[in-house]
Amino acid sequence: MAGYIIRRLLWLPVILGIVSFATFSIARFGPGDPVSIAAGQLRDPDVLERVRAERGLDGTVVEQYLRWLVGDLYPGGSGSGAIRGDFGESFIQQGFSVNELIRSKMAISAQLGFLTLVTVFSVGIPLGLLAARFNGTWIDPFVIASLLFLTSVPVLVIIPPALWLFASQLDLLPVGGWGGEGLDGIFDIWWIGGVVAVPIPDPHIYLPLLVLSIGGFAGVARLVRITALEVLSEDYVRTAHAKGLKETTVAFKHVLPNALLPVITVIGFALVGILEGAFFTETLLGIPGIGRFAFAAVQSRDYDVILAITVILSTAFVLANLVVEIAYTWIDPRVRLGEAINA
Repeated sequence: MAGYIIRRLLWLPVILGIVSFATFSIARFGPGDPVSIAAGQLRDPDVLERVRAERGLDGTVVEQYLRWLVGDLYPGGSGSGAIRGDFGESFIQQGFSVNELIRSKMAISAQLGFLTLVTVFSVGIPLGLLAARFNGTWIDPFVIASLLFLTSVPVLVIIPPALWLFASQLDLLPVGGWGGEGLDGIFDIWWIGGVVAVPIPDPHIYLPLLVLSIGGFAGVARLVRITALEVLSEDYVRTAHAKGLKETTVAFKHVLPNALLPVITVIGFALVGILEGAFFTETLLGIPGIGRFAFAAVQSRDYDVILAITVILSTAFVLANLVVEIAYTWIDPRVRLGEAINA
């Protein structure tokens, strides 16, 4: 297993190099360049050329990319370079490093994404087992059809009525925003007698959590249902029923562990979504996460920010893929690393 992990990790810089160079090239060949956009109304050619030289944006695309990648290790480069975690300075928000700008925003999206992930799987897995258990009755199609209906409703359609109902009419939830930084964005502290501190969920998390979770239940439930139906037809499940075991015992000790194997793949790649954030949800609800920030960076053509987000998410995707394959071998010994490689 160690050799397999090492071989996969050796591919990581190759994949990230291709992705980052492609993104870098598209940004440079797009309309306008970072210096002209940041200059605004300034159009003095001599000044622009001097700024390009100072920012390492003169020369060919390959030379510019190498300066961005390795920093001062390449002639004309500055800083540590992206390969050492230094993504440079924002072209739009001058004076702020890219790392400084995206760190807090990724933390907020990670908090919201983690809560969404827990909610989706906590609800989707039991509903999938319920549908499989009552296969052939009205409960099965009712559960799946209801979830598919919720999935078919776009986020842009869900948010306005949710705001109107919960924020405007019932006045139960805030219109938007986020509670604060760190865990302050998730929990408020309720003091009992000024002595005992009880953490309670911050009101700001309910509306985005509802909007982001409601469309994910169907995918998890359908996957669990299909896998559970296959497991229910196995001999060992019929033997467990013949022994007179309780239905809950059969479901949780025999069906559930074997039905969760395909779900691991979904969980693994859903972890990447924790960093991605939700572009529309964060933008419409005023949540200062990485999704809203990336959307603003694309609009303002803040190229170094776009590059940093692309590289970070690409790294997370590749590592999630590796974690999923390793988890397969731990949970199900029948899955061989050799088979995974050939696939």
